[in-house]
Amino acid sequence: MAQTIRFEGLSLPVSDVARSVEFYQQFGFQVEQYGPQFALLRLGEGTLGLLKSEVLEQTHTLRERIHIELSTDHLDELYAELQGRGVIFLEPPHDEPWERAMATPDPDGYHLEIAQGRRGHNAPGTS
Repeated sequence: MAQTIRFEGLSLPVSDVARSVEFYQQFGFQVEQYGPQFALLRLGEGTLGLLKSEVLEQTHTLRERIHIELSTDHLDELYAELQGRGVIFLEPPHDEPWERAMATPDPDGYHLEIAQGRRGHNAPGTS
């Protein structure tokens, strides 16, 4: 391929833009655009679009399978900080064969996963 392609981000349908913005700001996302129907958030080089939509109950299982994936160098410290702010976790920090991670649901049921170190390069016991 002659031209470079960059992944910029993704957008999610949400039931309440303001509530979702407030949730994602807890994790360091910054608001770049905001309105009642759409918000564009940025974290590092990537963006997350939040689109006002009627989120139907029958899509709940699908939403549980969509994971927004973040990483940090200090997972256990971040867990303690966020827990102190009242964030509820589906899974506290735990080791999988491929990474150490934790997960929390967003207001619409999407899973926000946070891993220790850079994803794909962070199996427990490796440095």
